[in-house]
Amino acid sequence: MSRKFIGTIYGGIAAASYGTNPLFALPLYARGIGVDSVLFYRYSLAIIIYYILLKFIKKISLKLSFKDILPLIILSILFAGSSITLFNAFKYIDSGVACTILFIYPIFVALIMSLFFKEKITKTTISALFLTSIGIVLLYNGKTEQSLNATGIMYILTSALFYALYIVSVKNLKGVKNIPSEKMTFYVILFSLPIFIFNLDFCTQLQIINSPLLWLNILGLAIFPTILSIEATNISIKLIGSTYTAILGALEPLTALFFGALLFHEILTTKIIIGIIAILTGVILIILRKKK
Repeated sequence: MSRKFIGTIYGGIAAASYGTNPLFALPLYARGIGVDSVLFYRYSLAIIIYYILLKFIKKISLKLSFKDILPLIILSILFAGSSITLFNAFKYIDSGVACTILFIYPIFVALIMSLFFKEKITKTTISALFLTSIGIVLLYNGKTEQSLNATGIMYILTSALFYALYIVSVKNLKGVKNIPSEKMTFYVILFSLPIFIFNLDFCTQLQIINSPLLWLNILGLAIFPTILSIEATNISIKLIGSTYTAILGALEPLTALFFGALLFHEILTTKIIIGIIAILTGVILIILRKKK
């Protein structure tokens, strides 16, 4: 299989797994667990699981050189910043609206790559961005009379910017290119954890979770939108680049749509079906794009 095809597959996996954030986070919020506590448990459990996987099953060395530390800290700050602002946005605006607005990040990626790294924005890129953006808007089936909270909008736009900068940095940050994706993923998660510890006043404000069902939600957050999403994103960026990986993020809301139909018996309207077709058409354009 070609690098392009493998990169596209990983990009799709990254998008779908990142799209499970609301699925696992909202039940925790409903039980009164705060954002910083949720993120602390999510990243702590992810570190433990991933360390066991890498050290004892894959037997991958986690040794770092001194020059690798700063780039990984930068990536950690960007990814943690995206998580914190996204999870805060869920408290102010509907998760469907939040995920719709979040999809502005591929546009941020395309603009950053064009302005600062001289990447040409091709007709394929513009067409894919247009189709997937239209599709995302059509997928949102919320109430038209719902007002949008300004604080929530600011949080979600900031989250989109942080995530865009993370995607661009994985491809272009000096010193990152030669770090294996598994090691990069582990240290991005590990170096993010002190941010959440600090936000919890060094865990003095940490809320206790004593429900097995809530722990299952924490486990879901640790595995899918954290370990799986970060590693798949890192691999995809290295294989097909920042812009195309970002556009594949259009598959994120399809994940929410799938679980909505499966678990909550949400109805597929004509508008939603058209939205799905638009998104898949945009993604297919990326898959079939010509090599230079």
